[in-house]
Amino acid sequence: MKSIMHGIWVPLVTPFRQGQVDLDAAQRLAAHFVAKGIHGLVVCGTTGEACALDDGEQTALLDAVLAAVGNDCPVLMGIGGSDTRSVVAQARRYSEHDIAGFLLPAPAYVRPSQEGLLYHFEAVAQNTGHDIVLYNIPYRTGVNIELATLQELACNPQFVAIKECGGNMNQLIDFINETPLAVFGGEDALILPNLCLGGRGAIAAAAHIRPDLFVALYERVRDGNSAEARALFQRLLPLIRVLFSEPNPGPVKAALAREGRIKDELRLPMTSASVACKYRIAEIMENLEEVLV
Repeated sequence: MKSIMHGIWVPLVTPFRQGQVDLDAAQRLAAHFVAKGIHGLVVCGTTGEACALDDGEQTALLDAVLAAVGNDCPVLMGIGGSDTRSVVAQARRYSEHDIAGFLLPAPAYVRPSQEGLLYHFEAVAQNTGHDIVLYNIPYRTGVNIELATLQELACNPQFVAIKECGGNMNQLIDFINETPLAVFGGEDALILPNLCLGGRGAIAAAAHIRPDLFVALYERVRDGNSAEARALFQRLLPLIRVLFSEPNPGPVKAALAREGRIKDELRLPMTSASVACKYRIAEIMENLEEVLV
């Protein structure tokens, strides 16, 4: 069976309307990305403000997205926390859903040892039959998943990929060359070098906007059209930079609201993008309208 662990995946924002999760908007958004050729979706990732959603809201959001995309697009469910027992309970609960697997970060704040990370990830794997995509984002969690730990985890075929946000190019190269896992870029400004080095794709918040161009970028690299890939990436780079110029997902939601897809609404402590940021977003989006694939 051909692996689904490749291409451009979108970590869905969670639309809100007057303080409530807007499930209809989430479904329309998911269907839009499928129509634009996105390879996969993530529900309840960092961009989805998962920490601000209760269990019922997370479940309802997942069910709504799954109903919207059917068999047309694989969906990963984000789970996580600082207590292994709680994360295991999440894995058991969501294993009953028709998902492609889980996106699983290291425990945040508590900063476990590499041995603790290993046992944590293995405990989750033992309580689900689903695939697991690891998520390495040390500037949020406070701990880095090191190569030796990743190599040991990779001996279990349930661990199929890693979203790498470590920001260390040497580590990225080691992950690609010295593990069998599919390596997804998680730093959007490094999508092109990640793909050119042998990465399998990206889980990219910036791909909420002009997803067709991000898919085209992946295809250019896959097909060996490096010059076209570089040119397209240069056109996308201003968008990527402005969408991460303020805390995510504020700018992404502002851009989607400009397109009329969602309301520009977040839950505290996250706040909307500044007026200056929104002005810059509008300017860049207008410039991208002329880019065709």
